[in-house]
Amino acid sequence: MNSFCEAGKTPILYILTGPTAVGKTELSLDWAAANNAEILSCDSLLFYQGMDIGTAKPRAEDRDRIVHHGIDLVPASKSFNVARYVDTAKTAIDDIHSRGKNVLITGGSGFYLKTFFAPVVDQLCVPESVEKQVNELFCSEGLNGVAEKLRQVSPQDTDRIDLQNPRRAIPALKRCLASGMSITQLQARLRDAPQPFATYPKAGVLLLRDRDALRNRIASRARLMLKNGLVEEIRKLRAQGFEKNPSACGSIGYREVIAMLDGRLEPEELEAMITLHSDQLVSKQLKWFRTQLPKLHPLNLDDPIVARKPLAALSEAFAIGVVY
Repeated sequence: MNSFCEAGKTPILYILTGPTAVGKTELSLDWAAANNAEILSCDSLLFYQGMDIGTAKPRAEDRDRIVHHGIDLVPASKSFNVARYVDTAKTAIDDIHSRGKNVLITGGSGFYLKTFFAPVVDQLCVPESVEKQVNELFCSEGLNGVAEKLRQVSPQDTDRIDLQNPRRAIPALKRCLASGMSITQLQARLRDAPQPFATYPKAGVLLLRDRDALRNRIASRARLMLKNGLVEEIRKLRAQGFEKNPSACGSIGYREVIAMLDGRLEPEELEAMITLHSDQLVSKQLKWFRTQLPKLHPLNLDDPIVARKPLAALSEAFAIGVVY
């Protein structure tokens, strides 16, 4: 099948997600090549220029093979939020469809992924002064300082977000301070916001693997990243000021190398800590998919039938999966 676009119908958005290291990149490239598609990234770290090795960013030859959108949008020292992502995604989808191609959205950033299924951002504008205040708090007191401030401004609600994830805790604090509202009040306001992609039918597939197999893949990936020059990549990013962006420098792989370079982590512990934190991230991702996007069609790549013909299994999953 060369195209899923049908004349006179709104094209389907095909969404392929799954936890870290599950194998999204290779399968997405093969599916896009077989189905006249271009790829729209939904990975919140691929937005940043120069963050290549630690994010497992698609290689130049992969991006030559299949056109990608949503990658290398801003310097790593600059923040990029979900509202800007929605605008970027809308522009990319319109562009891809205007050329008669299908859209394959792929990535593991659950919060950004949810934008295709539900409103996740309203029209609240965070002033530059608040952005600066919270970023400085993170730089001086770390994630613990951000979490403590959140407990002060929204004491009943901090169990609603992951306080150990800077990409969740930092924006939450900024929005609370900018609005004067608690997390609960902001979430109630959000429920009334428009859904940005409501007019598109959507078919979503969640890639999975057996947990032990995924742990082995995570360990291998951490080892390969270090072998390929992750430490040197981070030295260059530090020289470019990427530590001004908490979402970038606080991400897994990057924060552990920074700790090692600053003498807070022994070099021989680096690989193990990246592996451990990546595995913990996978647990959080799986919980997110289960609770926030339960209708995604699961596809276990370690199932023997799927493993023999993964591309055919994915196409079948898209065909029979739930269309939102």
